[in-house]
Amino acid sequence: MSSVQSIAVSGMLAASQRLQVSAQNVANVRSDGALPDAQGNYASDAPRSYTPQRVDQVELSTGGTRPIVTEVSPSYMATFDPSAPYANEAGLVASPNVDLAEEMVQMLTAQLTYAANARMVTSHNQMVKSLFDMTV
Repeated sequence: MSSVQSIAVSGMLAASQRLQVSAQNVANVRSDGALPDAQGNYASDAPRSYTPQRVDQVELSTGGTRPIVTEVSPSYMATFDPSAPYANEAGLVASPNVDLAEEMVQMLTAQLTYAANARMVTSHNQMVKSLFDMTV
């Protein structure tokens, strides 16, 4: 595989990872849980809220990119839901720190990045084919 193709493929893989992480965040946006106590401990029977993730991309020295998946910090926000069985005495629960507008931006970015890199692979293949046709 040429370096042009490997760079484009790395971009496609990073875009796929970005889309997967964003989709998981959106799917779990309502996965609330109990808040930790002042020391950061959870009750043994209390459910925990979903921990959202994010994707950062780093350049590779050989060209291309690599996705790095990390947890969002802080991972939760205290929200008022006194009807939840795991709500604390103030009626608060831990809701995942997911911004749906940001997730939409991530999904659109992933879609456009994937399409651009796929077009690069297609263009490279067409160029190579034209070179072979000229030499034959």
